[in-house]
Amino acid sequence: MSGLLHGITGYIAANPHFAYAAVLLLALSESLPVIGAVVPGSGVIIALSALVPGGTLKFWPMLIAALAGAVIGDGFAFWLGHRYHREILTRWPLVRQPDAVARAETFFTRHGDKSVFIARFTPGVRAVIPLFAGILGMRARRFYFANILSALVWAPAHILPGVAVGASFGMFGAAAEPLAILALLLVVLVWLLLQAVRFLSRRAYPLLHGGLVRLRLWAAGRDTAVARGVSALLDPDRPEARILLLLGVLLAGAAWLFLAILEDVVSGDPLVRADAAIYHALQGLRTATGDRVMISFTELGDTVVVIAVTAAVFVYLAARRRWRSAAYWLAAVAGASALNTVIKLALHRARPGELLFTGASAFSFPSGHSTANLAMYGFLGFLAAREVRPALRPAIGISVITLVLLIAGSRLYLGAHWFSDVVAGLAFGTLWLAMLMMFYIRKPAPPLGAWGLLATALVALGLAGGANNLLHHVSDTTRYAVQLQQGQSMPRATWLQSGWRLLPTWRIDLGGETEEPLTLQWAGNLDVLAQDLGDQGWQPAPALSPASALGYFAPGVAAADLPVLPRFSGGQLPAIVLVRATVPDGRMVLRLWASGLDVDAVTPVWIGSVVEEHARHMAKLMTVIDTSPDADAPRDAVVKSLPSGQWRTRPEMAAGWDGRVWLGQAPP
Repeated sequence: MSGLLHGITGYIAANPHFAYAAVLLLALSESLPVIGAVVPGSGVIIALSALVPGGTLKFWPMLIAALAGAVIGDGFAFWLGHRYHREILTRWPLVRQPDAVARAETFFTRHGDKSVFIARFTPGVRAVIPLFAGILGMRARRFYFANILSALVWAPAHILPGVAVGASFGMFGAAAEPLAILALLLVVLVWLLLQAVRFLSRRAYPLLHGGLVRLRLWAAGRDTAVARGVSALLDPDRPEARILLLLGVLLAGAAWLFLAILEDVVSGDPLVRADAAIYHALQGLRTATGDRVMISFTELGDTVVVIAVTAAVFVYLAARRRWRSAAYWLAAVAGASALNTVIKLALHRARPGELLFTGASAFSFPSGHSTANLAMYGFLGFLAAREVRPALRPAIGISVITLVLLIAGSRLYLGAHWFSDVVAGLAFGTLWLAMLMMFYIRKPAPPLGAWGLLATALVALGLAGGANNLLHHVSDTTRYAVQLQQGQSMPRATWLQSGWRLLPTWRIDLGGETEEPLTLQWAGNLDVLAQDLGDQGWQPAPALSPASALGYFAPGVAAADLPVLPRFSGGQLPAIVLVRATVPDGRMVLRLWASGLDVDAVTPVWIGSVVEEHARHMAKLMTVIDTSPDADAPRDAVVKSLPSGQWRTRPEMAAGWDGRVWLGQAPP
């Protein structure tokens, strides 16, 4: 691909007049009936314009060629319509495109003379409107005025973005060419995918429609439970049947997710390890501003606010004598909260930190904030959406989802719950909500007054949430303060003898998956370690940044010069990352994380891994890093460079690892 691109670029540089001619023909083809809908003229013109900043092509000839092609193409289509009138619509290929012809005629009838200008920028009718301008007798003077005016806008709108793209790629240096090739491949793949989707939709829709008609006729001729269910589902006069089906799918999916998380929590599967990793990672990212914002959101979901909103909406419904809706409303909120409490008391799962909660609130699984607020605001949105215009329903749904996710996310950010608690709470709330909605829609309900319902809930939320924030924000700031990890201390001799076993054996990533073994433990200052290893060729890893990441696309960059991708261990990023080049085109990477253990109460112990990575160049377009499964040779290479230490052996050996761990310490 690189050679092909070089060949094309070189040919265009030697024969630029062919490129200008191609731009003219492509711009012209976009105005021709049917052809303009198939030929990707705009994309190719933009791609060729990207060669202008490098000097391969000139800006003004490109712009003039695009402008001339656009004017000539529309003018030729106009002449065809003016010369042959409607007779041309009966000839191939227009006779094979009745839908496109009908859309174009409707478009021209609606917009009149302005359609010539507008259609230049409107897919679907772009290539047919100039033809209809001639067929319907538009005056040539008015047509060419709109034609030239639209071309004066259209040509720069295609050339200038391509020039900007070409100039931006020039900023990438040696990575520009591979990135350009990858971008070109992506554009081609997207275009092919769109064409395939269009082809399949044209072929699949008639088949699907015919199949549904036959299925409906089959069900109408039978008197069975299955046939009646199919008839109700396909009956256009009974949309509630389809809603029930969707709610059933939602209920089943939410139940599966909740039970899967529950099984992982009870059995201690990798999800539990992911909980700890995500918790520690988020605690390390917290800021004072973020804390204030998230505490405010979590206070909007507190029990006192939920009770206030529930009571206000219940009073509103009772005042309108909508007793059935009021009963379902109480069932949605109170039922979800009560069942959530029962599950908490049954599991007794501890929260991530000491947050001064008492009673059932002291337990963690599932998140009560997530469950109760999803059930409450979800059912509120459901009641309101049934009575508003269809165009407004997405806005209500997005508002509800956003508020619920902010409240649930605040619990995770503040360390009040594990990740699995929050997701399980959302899943359980969805399950409960879907079940209630399925029963509710089985009977028609009188109007509730959607806007009054929403206004009542919002006023109650604002008043109760604001009061809760004023009364408890200071105490909540203390309650949800960052939980600092308490370090464990032991004598140096104890660490060397048995304490080292207390530290993790494997690196655990954010997903809770077990990764490479942690084969090094170091007691002492990391600067001393870096200095000792620096004498043996170990250097700090290049920092990861947008500029350094371009090295993965630049040919010829050595593996040791590529930035090292971040890796978490127990939710923490490494405190130090060192690399050493190997031959051929490889590197060893040493990472050390804080262990939370001190020896003699003053010296921190760091725990780390050493891996060997090899750079694999894929068609000179990008570099992929492969990690060797061998953990012994990289570890031994580090040990040879350090002054003193002791070997220990764990029973948990694996392929590529002999189970040995090296305990090193800085010299006194």
